Amino acid sequence: MKKFLLPALFAVAVLGAAPAATAQKMNSAKMATNAPAYALQPQLSTLGWEGKAVTHGHNGTMQFASGELLVKGNAVVGGTVTVDMKTMKATDIKDADSQGKFVGHMSSDDFFGVEKFPTSTFKIVSITPIKGAAAAADNATITGDMTIKGVTQRLSFPAKVGVKNGVAAATGKMTIDRTKFGLKYGSKSFFESIGDKAIYDTFDLTFNVIAKKA
Repeated sequence: MKKFLLPALFAVAVLGAAPAATAQKMNSAKMATNAPAYALQPQLSTLGWEGKAVTHGHNGTMQFASGELLVKGNAVVGGTVTVDMKTMKATDIKDADSQGKFVGHMSSDDFFGVEKFPTSTFKIVSITPIKGAAAAADNATITGDMTIKGVTQRLSFPAKVGVKNGVAAATGKMTIDRTKFGLKYGSKSFFESIGDKAIYDTFDLTFNVIAKKA
C-alpha cells in the first residue's frame, strides 16, 4: 500500500502547490520548442490499469521505463513516456499460477504481443487549459499519440498538471479502445457468438507521472 501511497502524496504536494496560473499559460505544441526536459522518475511515478469482461474484471499495474516532461516557465508543454509492457501485473489475482496464466495470455499475440512489442509510448502533442477548473480538479486536456503494438492513435483526456520547485507532475485517467490498436481478441464487436465470455473493448489507464529538473 505504501508503494502507491507515497507517489500519490508526492503528486498532490506538487499539483496542489502549483500556481493557479499554470493551466492558464498552457497552449499548443509551439511552446514545447526548445523547452527544458524534466526527466521522468520511474520510482515515483505509477501506472494502473483496469479491464472488464461481461462477467468479471481485473486490475493491476505496469511500470514506466523512461520519459520526460517538457516545461516552459511554470507550465508543462509537452513530453513523452515509455511503458515497459513486460512489467504488467494483475494486483487482484493473488494465486501465483493464475497470475502467470493471466499475464502470459495478456502478453501473447492475442493481446499486447510483448515479445515483439516490449514497450508502448505516449507522446504529448498539445496541452490545453480547462477554463474555470477548480483547484482540486483536472486543469488541462492532454492530446497525444499513443502507440501500442506498433499502432499509433491520437487520444485526448483531462488531467491535472503542475510545476513546482523543479518538479513537474501530471495525473489523470484515460480510456483506451483496444480494438483501434488491433487487440480484437474476445471483442463482442467482432465476434457475435462470444456471449458472456466477451471482453469489453475499452480499458482504463490511471497515471501519476513525476518528472524532475536535471
